[in-house]
Amino acid sequence: MRIVFFCVSCMITVALIICLGTPTLLPLPLGSFLSPQHGIWQNAEPIKQNFKAKFRFPGLKGKSTVYLDDRLVPHIVADNDEDACFLQGYLHARFRLWQMEFQTYAAAGRISEIVGDKAVNFDRGRRRLGMVYAAENMLKEMEANPITKAQVDNYTAGVNAYIAALPESRLPVEYKLLGYKPEKWNNLKTALFVKQMAQTLSGFSDDLPLTQAKAFFGDAALRVLFPQVNDSLDPVIPKGTLFPPASVTPVAPAHADSVYINNMAGALQEIEKPNPANGSNNWAVSGSRTQSGAPILCNDPHLDLSFPSIWYEMQVITPTMNAYGVSFPGAPGIIIGFNDSIAFGFTNSERDVMDYYAIQFKDETKTQYRFDSGWKNSQLRIEAIKVKDKPVVYDTVAYTVFGPVTYDESFPSSAKPGAALALRWKAHDPSNELLTWYYLNRANNYEDYKNALQYFTNPAHNVVFASKAGDIAIWQQGVFPALWNRQGLYVMPGEDSSYMWQGFIPRDENPHILNPERGFVSSANQRPADSTYPYFIPGYYDLYRGIAINRKLHAMQNITPDDMMKLQNDNYNVFAETARPLLLKYINDSSLNENERKYLDLVSGWSLYNNVNERGATIFKLWYANLEKQVWDDEFEKAGVAGLRPSDKTLTEALLRDTAFTYIDNINTPGHETIADVITSAYKQAAKTADSLSAVNQLTWGVNKNTSIYHLLGAAMMPFARTGLPVGGGTHIINAMQHNHGPSWRMVVELTNETGAYVVYPGGQSGNPGSPYYDSFVDKWAAGEYYKAWFMKRGEQEGDKLVWKMEFGRE
Repeated sequence: MRIVFFCVSCMITVALIICLGTPTLLPLPLGSFLSPQHGIWQNAEPIKQNFKAKFRFPGLKGKSTVYLDDRLVPHIVADNDEDACFLQGYLHARFRLWQMEFQTYAAAGRISEIVGDKAVNFDRGRRRLGMVYAAENMLKEMEANPITKAQVDNYTAGVNAYIAALPESRLPVEYKLLGYKPEKWNNLKTALFVKQMAQTLSGFSDDLPLTQAKAFFGDAALRVLFPQVNDSLDPVIPKGTLFPPASVTPVAPAHADSVYINNMAGALQEIEKPNPANGSNNWAVSGSRTQSGAPILCNDPHLDLSFPSIWYEMQVITPTMNAYGVSFPGAPGIIIGFNDSIAFGFTNSERDVMDYYAIQFKDETKTQYRFDSGWKNSQLRIEAIKVKDKPVVYDTVAYTVFGPVTYDESFPSSAKPGAALALRWKAHDPSNELLTWYYLNRANNYEDYKNALQYFTNPAHNVVFASKAGDIAIWQQGVFPALWNRQGLYVMPGEDSSYMWQGFIPRDENPHILNPERGFVSSANQRPADSTYPYFIPGYYDLYRGIAINRKLHAMQNITPDDMMKLQNDNYNVFAETARPLLLKYINDSSLNENERKYLDLVSGWSLYNNVNERGATIFKLWYANLEKQVWDDEFEKAGVAGLRPSDKTLTEALLRDTAFTYIDNINTPGHETIADVITSAYKQAAKTADSLSAVNQLTWGVNKNTSIYHLLGAAMMPFARTGLPVGGGTHIINAMQHNHGPSWRMVVELTNETGAYVVYPGGQSGNPGSPYYDSFVDKWAAGEYYKAWFMKRGEQEGDKLVWKMEFGRE
């Protein structure tokens, strides 16, 4: 039955591609595509597919076995580390080849080679961000280190061993739809994948719109509109923690506060930014709070949900390690997981490590730019963008002391003549993050964990830790520029070296804590420390998830893994708890008609849980979104600033402090609006929308949110998506599930003598839509349920979980 469904889905996909006006996505003749010998029929996988096999490869050093369990999770048992990396590369390619290669094409700015000229601007943007430049710098570091050199060489060999033996008939269906074939893997592709994650998690900056806003509002107003510390902050490191004085003290130029860069384009069309909701939750509780007396560590990273899933679950056993968790198809190692002694997890730091500098070129050749009262030579990089069925597109990118000139008069087309902006981004600097995972996978204790973190420079994360020795810890790890107050919030002058980064925060001065008295550590993308932290640390922080997690953990004792699983799926809305009383207090209910009162009753009687069947949650969201538009749009539209508004937490705290907040009044109307006026008007609009939604049965939270998992290729692959999943949660909620973004991996690890781990992710182990393992975990994930991970011990090669065995040896 699944085979029939898969083939029908492929035909619907072909029809969608044509109907959506993108026939260039399907360059293959339909005869080849439908060929019984080579076409899509060959991708349909039987439900009882047998994965048992024996392989011989000349690059292997010894004998290795892959034990596949009933969920298709591989448990690699290898004689040595090198063969384990080979097998990891082979398995990633076997089950996720198209995904891992396509993502490196995207990182390198090569999508035009696949889909044609519609992707040229995307590719130019990736190249002007310096993605390949960053990967090349990482590659040098990886290959200079004997450990990571061996890792990536063997990983690459494993990927290529699979590709070399892959017949055309077994190409993943996406290659057949798009009409191309995989190329050989190389070590640069692994670096590109790591830098793609760096862009996803640290590639967010509002320097450009904030600079435009400064011209209208002034810096003093922007301090209020975009505060660095929120009133209700519950930071990663508890309030009251004493921080040592800063050992690096950058000096601001005397005229820094008065600088405004007026040669940039206010209407500049920026390169698409990462989703600002990219983040995570993690926490670890001490044995003093658990029923078993052993620490429990939990992690759920929040990312775009896609097929194939970003994660690939696996276990790797060698003489030096026994690690279980999830890996990235495209790189060696276990990225989030545990071993025999410890567990570890990550949440994004949300720190801003991107700054822009205005560049003044001497002339149109871009060969020199003004710097410290002279002219400095730039390095020109000629980017040749190959375009499917079209001539090559060339783009000249100038590199400065800061980094690549991302924007100039040739890109994008809306830029003003003479405007040029260079990017200083920490991801460009040489680094070797693979060493972090190499050492974490083999760590035995806190000191090993601390040592491993020194290699993690970007994207910076809050790395949580727990061990069987009883320790718990969290460390915000990354290399951060030491900035003077408010440095880098706006575009800075590139002709003056005094505006450059003047140093980096020493690692030991990054926020961290070991075995706190409260018995737990946690992070949820909030600011890492309160205002007593001695460095300026701008970022794009969440607020309410951290409050919710810490509140729950403070109240819990005798904690079990089941308690932690329930907490990861908790739908309570602390933001609504804060904002709803304000809305209900100031709404002019005497002006409401009977229908409007009906919806107001739903909001006032709402439990504050964003559960699937709640209607109050939907109305509250509509109400607050309208309020934000009424408060902000008049000023920001007049300022000519698109895509930038103060956060919902900023507005809520501002109104709680001052009900006569100056931005309540609409500058475009003759009258004077009060807080009651804007709250009531916003509600009336929400009630109208609620009427429309109710008429089509879309007012309940689950239906309105429409939790969905899409294929990486988007709308053209809708038959391979899962839509309308009955999942609660939402923005600012521990269960941070939005429309197609949310918990991409849930993990709860109890570090008892016999490790107990409970895991799930919204996908399946296979990237093949024709496989029963393509989306086999989705229903369990949507229901908030987990699998008990089979953490195979050394020498334990049999068991009820074992279904198939792949044997590998030297040829």
